[in-house]
Amino acid sequence: MPTPLIIDTDPGVDDAVALVLALRSPEVDVRAVVAAFGNVALDDTLRNARQLVALLGRSDVPVAAGASRPLVHDLPARAGHVHGVDGLGGRSAGLTDLAPLDPRPGVDLMADVLRGATEPVTIASIGPLTDTALLLATHPELTERIGRVVVMGGALGAGNVTGAAEFNVHIDPEAAHRVLTQAEVPVTLVPLDLTLRCMVGTPWLERLAGADPVCAELAAMIVPYHAFYSADHGRDAVAMHDALALLECVAPGSLRTTPLPVRVACDLGPARGATVADHSADATGPRVQVALDADVPTVLEAVLTRLASV
Repeated sequence: MPTPLIIDTDPGVDDAVALVLALRSPEVDVRAVVAAFGNVALDDTLRNARQLVALLGRSDVPVAAGASRPLVHDLPARAGHVHGVDGLGGRSAGLTDLAPLDPRPGVDLMADVLRGATEPVTIASIGPLTDTALLLATHPELTERIGRVVVMGGALGAGNVTGAAEFNVHIDPEAAHRVLTQAEVPVTLVPLDLTLRCMVGTPWLERLAGADPVCAELAAMIVPYHAFYSADHGRDAVAMHDALALLECVAPGSLRTTPLPVRVACDLGPARGATVADHSADATGPRVQVALDADVPTVLEAVLTRLASV
């Protein structure tokens, strides 16, 4: 039986790739997509999620609005300069079909999916962790119905927003801390330390573009995203951050993990949003499975194969 899956996201180009991967993977049954603020504002991420679900012909999947701001400190941070002002590399205006909007708040939709599930549900949290944190905090009676939470976020080394912090964690550190330090639900963290080792280049993107019309649309979305990363890293490379986390959801064990306690800096200083792992032998606290290694060529081929499967 496919694993029930909830996707908590903020589309975003790499989120778009992750959504297509999930909706084309038979190992999972996508039960809900919750779109929150993040790469762009909530109105844009919600529209993008509905467009992407419609593009896949999956209007049966409920799409609901999640959080419009962080839990505590609303410090504006967006990534339009990376993903395009619309979040989809300037392609949103050409996607005229919209999946229906579920009227439930995102956290309520997530809770209803958990209540109705007869087997453990995986939650892919690939944007700010606001809605996932709210779910865990407000519905403790449902935690036993969650198989695990797979998070794309954090950096044990350098960040991509500040020297210390990765975007998804930096934009709502309090929510990330709530998710990463609880013991009730297993968590797998896919940080920049791995995703930036798993970048793709022009040959991979050309294969994607030639696969089918949906993949061609994804490839077109990636063009400005690719340009940003190539300029930033000085080589032909672009990161598929969220797709790696989704691959781990649909094919557990694709990424090699190390169990570590992880905390998040929630002060307002220069370290805000830093994810700090304790590698000491006597470390205390719940362990997060931190994905720090993978067979990179195998992983990138698996992502492309699933995207191109129809």
